[in-house]
Amino acid sequence: MNIDDYYMSEPLKENVDYYMDPRGFRVMTEKYLRERGYCCGNGCKHCPYFPPHHKGNRELKE
Repeated sequence: MNIDDYYMSEPLKENVDYYMDPRGFRVMTEKYLRERGYCCGNGCKHCPYFPPHHKGNRELKE
């Protein structure tokens, strides 16, 4: 693993990669989560993987 793997090449774009909910939390969009390529297992609201919320899962919902 390379240290550069931990840092994104581009900063996140609001209303494209995420949006802020009324409580001030950053909510990642399905677009961003698909592009990331794997499930983090944290229960993301827009998790595009099936089954959802299983860390490391790479199978997308149809």
